[in-house]
Amino acid sequence: MNSTKPQEIPQADSPKALPYAGLRVVEFTHMVMGPTCGMVLADLGAEVIKVEPIGHGHQGDSTRHLLGSGAGFFALFNRNKKSLALDLQTPEGREAVLRLIATADIVSENFKPGTMKKLGLDYASLKALNPRLIYVSHKGFLPGPYEHRTALDEVVQMMGGLAYMTGRPNDPLRAGTSVNDIMGGMFGAMGAMAALHARDTTGVGQEVQSALFENNVLLVAQHMMQFAITGQPAAPMPARISAWGIYDVFKVKDDEQIFLAVVSDAAWAVFCELFGLADLKDDARLNTNNNRVLAREWMMPLLREHLAPYSAAELSALFEANALPFAPITRPQDLLDDPHLNASGGLAPLTLPDGRETKTVLLPITLDGARPGVRLNPPRLGEHNTEILAALGYSATEIEALCAR
Repeated sequence: MNSTKPQEIPQADSPKALPYAGLRVVEFTHMVMGPTCGMVLADLGAEVIKVEPIGHGHQGDSTRHLLGSGAGFFALFNRNKKSLALDLQTPEGREAVLRLIATADIVSENFKPGTMKKLGLDYASLKALNPRLIYVSHKGFLPGPYEHRTALDEVVQMMGGLAYMTGRPNDPLRAGTSVNDIMGGMFGAMGAMAALHARDTTGVGQEVQSALFENNVLLVAQHMMQFAITGQPAAPMPARISAWGIYDVFKVKDDEQIFLAVVSDAAWAVFCELFGLADLKDDARLNTNNNRVLAREWMMPLLREHLAPYSAAELSALFEANALPFAPITRPQDLLDDPHLNASGGLAPLTLPDGRETKTVLLPITLDGARPGVRLNPPRLGEHNTEILAALGYSATEIEALCAR
């Protein structure tokens, strides 16, 4: 095998190869957090049925119609799912949903507190129908003084210390992606997995809760613990005292940028040899990482000047050949053509609901050497109504009438 060529990783497209084959999930979700939970379970083999509201001003999951930064939500987080479109404000729609939930292992929802109860679809109502049911609620806050508040990813980033740590001093800045929504959905899936394991022993389900704020607090917990141990508040990342002597973005030839890191004393020796910096290698003020951290004020300008004539490609090649950490500054759209992702099975073909072809990003895991892949494209609204309702015992006439409503 040519060691320079990434090994292609197969995709586990067959449900039989996946651990949650045979598991049925019914989700009442929108936006990112709830759909992420369903995506994880679906990718791992579960049959995930997405119940989408129609009628009374609804046209399915609202993320089907978002623009700008939300344009990719539906296609990414709703692959491997089936769509059942119903008017949940009608007795007939609710009856169909209750029939479906009676066959389900998991129900997942991420609507405002009280919404599911008004529909008679809260956990207290449903566990009487299906005692084995696991009910996953994705909320802004776990129960407590804040639980009545409306939360968004940006809200909890601001109040949970993440925006403070990401931005410059006195300039809080949200992270560049929906970190809490995505991770909150992942923790919802993890809770469901734990509840499934418990059900194997007890025979009964339980309610699982995941929340944006508490997820965000976990993300900054290392900074909280830093303060608890040292007594010193963590500084925002752009103003932090780095743990490493060289751990920075460098501007190089043609105004390109590249991230370079030298995080050990052995790596420092290699770095100095590589770039002809014998005088710095022998400087006692720089002989340990901690010394280099203390010397950054005068050391970094010297290194920036020395590396400025190199191109980013030249530095990448030198750092890669000598096992030193580096990273090009990459835009998200460039990753669609990333050679490693394409060769290793990290991207998979996907057909969008409007028929266009693209690629999507798979879960960052392998199971027995295979990446969980795409079995179902993001569904069209109500695409699986006939299939699902017929399996629940509805006649063709009843299905036509139910869908017409």
